[in-house]
Amino acid sequence: MLIKSLSFRSLKSPFGFKVLLLTAGLFIAFIAIGLSKNKPVHQLTVQVKPQVMEWTIDGKVRKALVYIPATAKTKVTPLIFLYHAHGGNMQNIFNTHKFDQLWPEAITICPQGLNTPGELTDKEGNLPGWQMAADAGNTDLQFFDAMLKTLQDDYMVDAKRIYVTGHSNGGSFTYLLWVTRGDTFAAVAPTAPRAIDAKLMAMLKPKPALHLMGETDLAVKPEVQRLTCNYILKLNKCDVNAGEKVAQYATLYPSATRNPFIIYSHPGGHAYPPEANAVIIDFFKKQMKP
Repeated sequence: MLIKSLSFRSLKSPFGFKVLLLTAGLFIAFIAIGLSKNKPVHQLTVQVKPQVMEWTIDGKVRKALVYIPATAKTKVTPLIFLYHAHGGNMQNIFNTHKFDQLWPEAITICPQGLNTPGELTDKEGNLPGWQMAADAGNTDLQFFDAMLKTLQDDYMVDAKRIYVTGHSNGGSFTYLLWVTRGDTFAAVAPTAPRAIDAKLMAMLKPKPALHLMGETDLAVKPEVQRLTCNYILKLNKCDVNAGEKVAQYATLYPSATRNPFIIYSHPGGHAYPPEANAVIIDFFKKQMKP
């Protein structure tokens, strides 16, 4: 493109000055177009903050802290339920697990428990936790159903990629959800859970799972958790001789029925190890319902 020279006299007129501005603008635009062909365009991502959502279950207001990606209304979106321990809260478990950072494309919902008698401590029920009865009267199961329905109604939740994990009492409740709502999930990941009732264990159906335990756990004895793990290995028809290390403390056992099982056995106690966050998310990402 040739640009004709403009005389100083022509610039004195308003018309001449406008021509100069227009010409300069076109020149800069052509340069920008040329550069854009050679360099990738980086779009800014908006940081989405979690929001508190509410439901009324059996006359009581129930809350959950929910991270929802900006694209959840336009793109099929995975969903993770994350349950706190007895005495814990939704904000703390959201902050410590960082699922919104590890899998920002997924919805993460952290329900808040009500004051409930604990399985190991707090028999008086002064602290929040989860009910472990496998019946229709369990309002925590009703709460789960209500949360799931709302998210499925309002967002494009991927029915093939719904997951649940929880720690301690939240881990036991994860097992209860596996028993009572198992068909909902692509995979589960209970961490440091107390063993559920043997009758309930017998109701489990094979499913991809991860069980995290501490070798020095004084609250939930490791030998009891190993019995649970051995049961899941048999349930999922895993090859115990083909275990493969997928992280420092995590071993994956392949399954003849496509229901792999990871045992995450760390040297710590009952406290949740933050380094397990990435292992759980990586496991979830690889599991999808047929």
